[in-house]
Amino acid sequence: MSAFLFVVPPLTGHINPAVGVAARLAARGHRVAWACADPALVRRLAGPDAEVHGCTGPVPGADGAVRPPELRGAEALKFLWERYLLPLADAMAPGVRAAVRQFRPDVVVADQQAFAGALVAERCGLPWATSATTSAEFSGAYDGLPKVAEWLHGSLAELRTRIGEGAGTADPRFSPHLLLIFSTPELIGPQAPLAPHIRYVGPSISGRPAGPGFPWERLTPDRSKVLVTLGTANAGAGDRFLAECLTALRERADRVQAVIADPGGVLPVPPGDKDVLALSSVPQLPLLERMDAVVCHAGHNTVCEALWHGVPLVVAPIRDDQPVIAGQVVDAGAGVRVRFGRVRADRLGAALDTVLTDPAHRAAATRISTAFRAAGGARAAVAHLEHLADHASRADVEAESR
Repeated sequence: MSAFLFVVPPLTGHINPAVGVAARLAARGHRVAWACADPALVRRLAGPDAEVHGCTGPVPGADGAVRPPELRGAEALKFLWERYLLPLADAMAPGVRAAVRQFRPDVVVADQQAFAGALVAERCGLPWATSATTSAEFSGAYDGLPKVAEWLHGSLAELRTRIGEGAGTADPRFSPHLLLIFSTPELIGPQAPLAPHIRYVGPSISGRPAGPGFPWERLTPDRSKVLVTLGTANAGAGDRFLAECLTALRERADRVQAVIADPGGVLPVPPGDKDVLALSSVPQLPLLERMDAVVCHAGHNTVCEALWHGVPLVVAPIRDDQPVIAGQVVDAGAGVRVRFGRVRADRLGAALDTVLTDPAHRAAATRISTAFRAAGGARAAVAHLEHLADHASRADVEAESR
């Protein structure tokens, strides 16, 4: 059996896809550990018994790591890298090195935005796999932003000189050994890259602890069901959008029942409302089994989890990779895009009516669901990781025999 060290940023959407993979590896007898700047978050998502090696580094909401909600486009992207991802890599590197010394992994599984994992693994001569928890990098995320792309490459080169192997050449976002992409070309589109080390495994949505409780008895069978969520990192930017959603949904209460994730408690919805259930958190995966449409920010996890269940979407991207993911949804025919910052209830309602009544959107969502399930998810990811570990072990034996 082998030992796998998962290096992840303290971001729910980047940890969740790895949780099912790690659980399956452990069930097959492998040793599994994590390195993260927020051990409590990992244990909440992966289970209280998870072995987590703590690292320093900024967590969302910390001083200096809070982006002004009005930042969009290239400015928001530059802030993300300059004020969060690059400092996170520098801060995490000593903890990742300590985890490697203590845990002695055979393979490092580094999230695509946890650069310290890839660079430390390369410096230590360990094989590493990329856990690509968003597919935006593979479908033109920086098209039209050549100066941003050039700045990113230069920044990563400087990061390598500080914490990596100076003679190395691999981009820490893309392992040359194994690149696990939690999506498929059916969603990414014709730009999806192909190479022997690139593996499209689809969403990994298994092996997670139970989510929050939910009043299932309040869901009625005679109306379409719609979930509205802006993910875990956008609560401060979504008040106006959620209010517009509430208005649109109220206008359709005769035929639509809604569940709204309202972490800030900003919506005027009474606790016993029969038409709209507004809750601070929701068990998203079980809910999606009963939903007819999803309104969301085009976060990669939410999009893929909805499409796994064959549910069409209304997508309102805010920033970062979300405009690219929204474009994938629209190009695949699985949803309608609206403008997050300016959309009003009438436009939201029209978009929602379209995805609920036009069979083409549900057919496209079903087609992607079929592709996702065929890709294998956590099961396929584990098979590829085991193959990488076996290959590395054989290479070590051959090297020792020479």
